Amino acid sequence: METLILEPNEVGKAAGIIRSGGLVGIPTETVYGLGANGLDSEAVERIFLAKGRPQDNPLILHIPDASWLERYCQDIPKDAWRLAERFWPGPLTMILRRKPAVPDVVTAGLDTVGVRCPAHSMCRAIIVQAGVPIAAPSGNLSGKPSPTTARHMLDDMDGRIDALLDGGDCQVGVESTIIDLTCTPPRLLRPGGIPLEQLKDVLESVELDPAVTRQLGKEERPRAPGMKYRHYAPKAPVTVVRGDPQDTAQYILDHVADSYWEGIICFNEYVHWFQDYPVERLGGAADTFEQARRLFRALRAMDDNGVKHIWAQCPDSAGMGLAVVNRLSKAAGFHILEV
Repeated sequence: METLILEPNEVGKAAGIIRSGGLVGIPTETVYGLGANGLDSEAVERIFLAKGRPQDNPLILHIPDASWLERYCQDIPKDAWRLAERFWPGPLTMILRRKPAVPDVVTAGLDTVGVRCPAHSMCRAIIVQAGVPIAAPSGNLSGKPSPTTARHMLDDMDGRIDALLDGGDCQVGVESTIIDLTCTPPRLLRPGGIPLEQLKDVLESVELDPAVTRQLGKEERPRAPGMKYRHYAPKAPVTVVRGDPQDTAQYILDHVADSYWEGIICFNEYVHWFQDYPVERLGGAADTFEQARRLFRALRAMDDNGVKHIWAQCPDSAGMGLAVVNRLSKAAGFHILEV
């Protein structure tokens, strides 16, 4: 299969491919997604094949506005409407009870479905013109860092999908926040583009799912994408070092081998400490939004450099830091050093 590269003015062509059962790489504000008609089981099955994705890992349905919620969800709580009013369009996915119209393959057989309304105008335009919700995980091969540019996605999916719509670089850089509204209190399943603190401005209480900070067991069933399997990982093993920024930089400097084959992902303030190594800027030590934007790009750059081991500085869990910590932890298989 030859993957067709679509220009920004070819939204209609992308929508037509989706409508006819094809796979399209779609831009969102978070990361590039691998989209298919979310009501077409055979099309959705092709997503799993293209990515090499485990079948028990559910997908997210993307809709153009909150008015579509009642088409695919039932028993919608008031909190869902309040969150949609505050954060949609935007990087927030809500887990709700699904209606029978949503195929089992989308939900991995669960009675719930994740739904979000993306902020990227081209993505919403594709959904509207296709006339169907788009099921879409991140557009990478399963386990690899998510793509935040069209080039990243093409690196993984060239020849595996029908088309890729180039919508520019992603502005958030990590996947959407996922909150489960089918339980009391609501539960944060995956930190992402909406920080936990902002959710607490709307909801009375939010519980943190254990999968945010640890690996799910083999028998535990994921209720949302990104909960169970090793994700976001480059080819080389990653060691995450967490603590005071200067202390973590010093620890890495003291323990990094005298070899070109070790790479460093660090805060901007410490890049000059590692000039003898392949080094990628993560953003300022206090700028967790920039860290989120740069993280997957930095991990993919390490793949391009061919390093055999990666050291990565890590922020604390405040604000967007929780999403950065979560992604780094999964990339490292939860190999985290506290200093």
